Amino acid sequence: MIAEGGLAALWIAAAMALVQLVLGGSAARSGAEELMRATRKIAVVQGLLALGAFLTLILLFVQSDMSVLLVATNSHSAKPLIYKIAGAWGNHEGSMLLWVTVLGVAGAGVAIFEKRLDGKTLAATLAAQAVLALGFYAFLLLASNPFLRLDPPAPDGQGLNPLLQDPGLAFHPPTLYLGYVGLSVAFSFAVGALLTRQIGPAFARAMRPWVLGAWFFLTIGITAGSYWAYYELGWGGWWFWDPVENASLMPWLAATALLHSVTVLATRDGLRAWTLMLAVVAFSMSMIGTFLVRSGILVSVHAFAVDPTRGTFILALLAIYIGGALALFGARVGTVTQGSTFQLVSREGALVLNNLLLCVILGVVFIGTLYPLVAQAMGQQLSVGAPFFNAASVPVALALVVATMAGPMLKWRKDQWGALGRKMMLPAAAMVTIVVVLLVAMPGTPIVPLLGLVAAAGLAVASIVPLLGRKLRRTPIHIYGMVLAHLGVAVAIAGMASDTAFKQERLAAVRVGETVAVGSFKAKLTEIRPIIGENWSALEATLSIRRNDGDPFRLQPQQRYFSQPVTTTSEAAISTMIDGQLYTVLGASDGQGRYQIRMWWKPFVTFIWLGGFMIAFGGLLAMVGRIRREMRSEDEAE
Repeated sequence: MIAEGGLAALWIAAAMALVQLVLGGSAARSGAEELMRATRKIAVVQGLLALGAFLTLILLFVQSDMSVLLVATNSHSAKPLIYKIAGAWGNHEGSMLLWVTVLGVAGAGVAIFEKRLDGKTLAATLAAQAVLALGFYAFLLLASNPFLRLDPPAPDGQGLNPLLQDPGLAFHPPTLYLGYVGLSVAFSFAVGALLTRQIGPAFARAMRPWVLGAWFFLTIGITAGSYWAYYELGWGGWWFWDPVENASLMPWLAATALLHSVTVLATRDGLRAWTLMLAVVAFSMSMIGTFLVRSGILVSVHAFAVDPTRGTFILALLAIYIGGALALFGARVGTVTQGSTFQLVSREGALVLNNLLLCVILGVVFIGTLYPLVAQAMGQQLSVGAPFFNAASVPVALALVVATMAGPMLKWRKDQWGALGRKMMLPAAAMVTIVVVLLVAMPGTPIVPLLGLVAAAGLAVASIVPLLGRKLRRTPIHIYGMVLAHLGVAVAIAGMASDTAFKQERLAAVRVGETVAVGSFKAKLTEIRPIIGENWSALEATLSIRRNDGDPFRLQPQQRYFSQPVTTTSEAAISTMIDGQLYTVLGASDGQGRYQIRMWWKPFVTFIWLGGFMIAFGGLLAMVGRIRREMRSEDEAE
């Protein structure tokens, strides 16, 4: 009866979403306080019911209830507990239930905590959130029931995809979904404001924490997912421009633009229409990502292969939500007043340039991701890979870095070119220094990574400039957040450029006792032995490695074999050092006693993920600082 209880909770949650829509719409029209209170309560009940249904699914996985089809096809009684729990969302139906759960809980959070927004706008926002929830409830209940029974029950499950049997599964999808659904709240805020025509700083201050929170989780999720793929897939790369990777990058790009735009609206009452449009675009990218992953049109290690009917359902939801929002925007944008104006040379001007460049990169990724799918539908097979994305996006990204350097140094509303030039002297000096050092020490450095390292040096110095001349103890927390986030961008760019320019690779077939070298490392294959894990067996190589004349150390890459389901995976062995990582992979045997050993020396590659986490926690600091500042303002007003 546990599965039936979860299904009943979903049906009741869907009914509560319908009630929330009706009550919220009525409250938005009439402004009746009784209706507003009822809408808030219903939103909380809906969120709790969705959460209860999701926890029920997790319990079914933990108990290995093989009478539930989803458990039987995506789990196994011998799986470790962490993979049983994570397996609840490591599939199509469970991931969609996680989506709607976060959506419901987020709506409940808005209902409980939002006190600053105009009552009618809040009611319209909750009604819009209910419309989103209704579509996904319908999708789950009609096309993707996660609680469907299996009669008779399976003797045991088919097991979880071995590529997903990693702690990354417990962390990566939930963080991405928190980001996606956080953008749904921003979308609902925008729809609510358009319906009531209440667009101004108060609206932006209410929406900003949700945008910051969504952006934080998206950044964490993408960074963690990149490192997960890097060490799990054994190919030595940190980004492949896979369509499903791009599906998470596109919302992040839009959310980054929205974050800067909503800050201008909240602090300077500018960019009103632009902020609304970006809120719609950001959630549109989340919906497009959902469609790509779950429609079955992509073949990817990240994607869930499902039948076309489900893809059509999601496509219909996308058309309804995004088409409806764009139609509403087109109908109401003429009523949105201009707000405060500003000069070209100003912080607002730099943020607008920042937004435009982010949107250009978003357009490049969007076209490069979807064009092959459109071509395939027309009978033409083609692929768009890293050469296109790098050539089209890197120059724009470098221009974006320059805009990011200048923005925090400019004054609001109006500034002077001369003043900006004087403030840019320190970053310019750092850039010139790096150029000279690289040309002397690394004369063969390719031009693109060279420009990346130069831009990273300039941005690193420019990030710290806003702190110069300040009393650090009195500096607001959100300023530190901005500094940390921009500095993280510089660190990540430095890691990307260093790995691209200076990495070294070696592939060799060696026997036990033979040595292979890469860079300053020599690795001797000392042993090949079979080992047994919790739910896998493996061949494990032992490499005795020495760097120059240093002490030897060992790495033990593996070829793992899973029986449920039958799969072979490469488990890389990685040694992390201050100046980079040594990455080793064990390949197949040639049948004559030799084994493929692949090794990479990747200088400063860890800066990529260090920078990503710095960016995310800079956003978190900014969110905490803004919330504290607004709470103090409210206390002083009282």
